[in-house]
Amino acid sequence: MKNTVVIGAQFGDEGKAKITDLLASKADFITRFQGGSNAGHTVVANGKKYAFHLIPSGILYENKICMIGAGCVIKPDDLYNEIQGIISQGVSEEHFKKYLKISPLATLTMKYHIDIDGYSESALGSNKIGTTKKGIGPTYTDKYNRCALRVEDLFNDETLSKKIDIILPKKNKELEFVYNLKPYTKEEILAECTEYKKILAPYVDFNWQENLWNYKNNKSILFEGAQGVMLDVDYGTYPYVTSSSPTSGGAAVGASMGALTIERAIGVFKAYMTRVGEGAFVTELDNETGEKLRSIGGEFGVTTGRARRCGWFDAISAKYAVLVGGLSEVALTKLDVLDSFEEIKVAIAYKNKKTGEIVKNYPTNVFTHADFEPIYETHQGWLKDISKCKTYEELPQNAKKYLARLEELLGIKITIISVGPDREQTIFVEED
Repeated sequence: MKNTVVIGAQFGDEGKAKITDLLASKADFITRFQGGSNAGHTVVANGKKYAFHLIPSGILYENKICMIGAGCVIKPDDLYNEIQGIISQGVSEEHFKKYLKISPLATLTMKYHIDIDGYSESALGSNKIGTTKKGIGPTYTDKYNRCALRVEDLFNDETLSKKIDIILPKKNKELEFVYNLKPYTKEEILAECTEYKKILAPYVDFNWQENLWNYKNNKSILFEGAQGVMLDVDYGTYPYVTSSSPTSGGAAVGASMGALTIERAIGVFKAYMTRVGEGAFVTELDNETGEKLRSIGGEFGVTTGRARRCGWFDAISAKYAVLVGGLSEVALTKLDVLDSFEEIKVAIAYKNKKTGEIVKNYPTNVFTHADFEPIYETHQGWLKDISKCKTYEELPQNAKKYLARLEELLGIKITIISVGPDREQTIFVEED
């Protein structure tokens, strides 16, 4: 298999984990390159449903190295709980010790990051961002402010002590005088780090440079993203975004490998759209149709349990995601959710309700999105159960027409079609 990056192309929750899990069977090395435990991925395998947050989805396979890359942020106790949850479903602890690796350059989420995240979100009131309050944003803030702890610091007592002496006075002033929160003592931070060291020690790959050379030269690599392009800190619906870059460009940086390592970029789209939390969503359906999509699709967040907002496919934002996400092909998920809809709509333009202007390029100032309404084209549904279709040819004609139109609008091919949650409910168009 070509070295492949799998990224969400909408607002996250597109079903990336299933696609990553499928492609992982053909890869030797799977690396998660950004984000933290704020992500939620679900994989259905052998009749079991597994919930992932930070661990690469390929961990369910034998003989696949799964790495949490330098671009990720790690809350070790969250990672511990995730590992234990999967172990409770029959995956052995020895399996994790053998195949799960962590970059020593990944950044640590500390308790004070969670304190700040919770306070900041609450203080915004009706203007809240909609974060998971897991400390992700404050951790990335400290990373780029060059005052964060990294995984490798846990394993050098002298370095750790020096860094805490530099970081903590500044952080305590911030906690006390900006957020009116309780400061931490050095002893408390050291105790937290001691616990984190115990959790991470079996997995940290201090020989990562030599290993990455080996993977780049001799192995097939799969890059796994979290969230989605429309949540990218630069290109998404800013400020209602995540704090990292879930694009193919972000993959090259966060996985410690150059852009030329990536040979194929798969953007995962749902056959409709969903969003968890706050922020612009031009095609949102706050009506019975939206509720029907939510009910049939089981649209509730893996990490938070929050109900996802649902709407029709938005070709304007999708084409934008193809551009800035660096996508070469599409994996379309949950096509089966549309089985019972007589009509299916796709937004092909926006109309400014104030001026009447028709817009076909994505407007990046999301504070203007309230002025826009979608211009839809309507497609006839197929009103057939497609969950047992194994090939593209078996799909109903109206489903094929819908897929062909999406390809035309996006300018790239749909090569993978998911017609159900299980691994086997997948059509690989390129192989037919």
